[in-house]
Amino acid sequence: MRYCANIMTHVDLEIPDEVASRLRERAEKLGMTVPRYVEDIVRRDVAAGWPPRFFDEVVGGWKGTPLERPTQGDLEARDEL
Repeated sequence: MRYCANIMTHVDLEIPDEVASRLRERAEKLGMTVPRYVEDIVRRDVAAGWPPRFFDEVVGGWKGTPLERPTQGDLEARDEL
């Protein structure tokens, strides 16, 4: 008996012919089957969450002159509804 740690779900997609053609071309260039290429895209963009160190290197990784928020001024007075 074999134990399979990865339970997979089969998903059918309908995409325009032009997109399918480009998908096949990209998978072929990478030496992959279309299902494997789509699986990699899904894992990278959906299943994996944030890339390692994303918040350190991208969000909190500003290396230039410190950013300063200008004064916002006073709130405008509006009539009540």
